[in-house]
Amino acid sequence: MKTNIKYSILELATVSQNTSVKETLNNTIALAKVAEENGYERYWFAEHHNSHTVASSATAVLIGYVAENTERIKVGSGGVMLPNHSPLIVAEQFGTLAQLYPHRIDLGLGRAVGTDSATAQAIRSDSFQAAHSFPDEIGKIQRYFSEENKSAKVRVPMAEGMDVPIFILGSSTDSAHLAAQKGLPYAFASHFASTHLYNALRIYEQEFQPSEFLKAPYTIAGINVILADTNAEAEKLFTSLIGMFYGMLTGNMQSVQPPTAMTDEWREIFNHPQVNQMLKFSFVGDKETVKKQVINFLEETNVDELIAVSTMYSAEDRIKSAQIFAEVMKEINVNLATQ
Repeated sequence: MKTNIKYSILELATVSQNTSVKETLNNTIALAKVAEENGYERYWFAEHHNSHTVASSATAVLIGYVAENTERIKVGSGGVMLPNHSPLIVAEQFGTLAQLYPHRIDLGLGRAVGTDSATAQAIRSDSFQAAHSFPDEIGKIQRYFSEENKSAKVRVPMAEGMDVPIFILGSSTDSAHLAAQKGLPYAFASHFASTHLYNALRIYEQEFQPSEFLKAPYTIAGINVILADTNAEAEKLFTSLIGMFYGMLTGNMQSVQPPTAMTDEWREIFNHPQVNQMLKFSFVGDKETVKKQVINFLEETNVDELIAVSTMYSAEDRIKSAQIFAEVMKEINVNLATQ
């Protein structure tokens, strides 16, 4: 297991029942400030469209909102779904963000469209074709950020020479090959796509080619984290997330619902093969319970960083969970440093 494991937050800005989008976005600021105070490395926004449950569609706008209201924590995209966007526009947006918040902006790029086919068509008529051009589209963004592009006919002046690290995001082995080939850091969406995690990490580590951006492999794994004072209370909070995933699978998406006691019925839903597979890497419980789960996961994956998704009904519960998770990670890192 590596030492000094970084820990971060992936924010979907999920909208809870009886909570407005405005309140939800304000809650992301409160959580980001707590993350900064508690040693989190970065705060990323996912990109989703056509969902009344998820408010993180305008990724670049939210990155600016959080960066303006924090001081040190890195803020970025987890990720920009590149088939939805022109590489030039992405470079303009993130170059501008980097000018405003130097050395704090990350650009995570994904190949998926983050929505249904009809919405993808409405966003960009050639989005599915663009998905096949993902490696080339990344190359265009890298070119716009390079100093050498100053002599090009098409330029993004605010991006040239700016420090905006690019991360490749993925949920399959395809992204692992690409991240390794390009010598870029790799973040895997294991918080909902658990099937290919171990294979993807192995491929990336074995095939990694050092680049001007990164000399050695760097891996991030997404996990669901729900912490509370007791196991019973954490399991109760977990029912909101189970219900959300079950709603996705059954076509009955709702706002995040209030938690209820973890009954046999809830356990049966969680053990549904598809729900259980998607939520396989969910660490739920009190501090000691989750610490053991995290240590096992780190031993199995050997990743450099964990990025936590904590979907809960209450903003206060999310903040408390984030504070306890920071304690967990600090204790793990202290133990690793003394071994």
